[in-house]
Amino acid sequence: MKAQWLMFALGSAAFGGVTAILAKVGVSGVDSNLATFYRTLVVLAFAGLLVSWRGDWAQLGSLSARNLAFLTLSGVATAASWLCYFRALQLAPASMVAPIDKLSVVVAVVLGVALLAEPMSWRLLMGVGLIVAGSVVIAGI
Repeated sequence: MKAQWLMFALGSAAFGGVTAILAKVGVSGVDSNLATFYRTLVVLAFAGLLVSWRGDWAQLGSLSARNLAFLTLSGVATAASWLCYFRALQLAPASMVAPIDKLSVVVAVVLGVALLAEPMSWRLLMGVGLIVAGSVVIAGI
C-alpha cells in the first residue's frame, strides 16, 4: 500500500512540475481566466474518459450529501487556486511561482493537524519549516 500511494504522489509532483512549464507557455498572451477555463475543460474530459474506461460511473449514486458538499467545496478551492496560479504565471517566471504555489503543502499540513487531528511531530515541523525556507529562498522574497 505504501509503495502505491508514494508512486501516485511522485506522479503528482512530476506532472505538477511539468504543468507549471506548459501553463507558463500556454498562458502567454491569453487572458488567464480563459486559459484556466480551457484547461479545466481538458481536465474534465480526461477525468470523464478515465471514469468511463474504469466503469466507475455506477458509483456516482453512492455519493452522500456530505461527499458532494466537500467535493463541491474542494472544486471551488481548486478553481480559485488555478485562477490565481495562472495569473501569477502571467506576472512572474514559473521558477518563482511554482515554489510559492508549493506552500500549499504547508497549508495542507497545518489544516490536517488542526482540523483532522493528524499527528504532529518534530519531523513534520522540520519538514514544513524547510519547505517554507526553500520556497522563500527560491522565489527570492
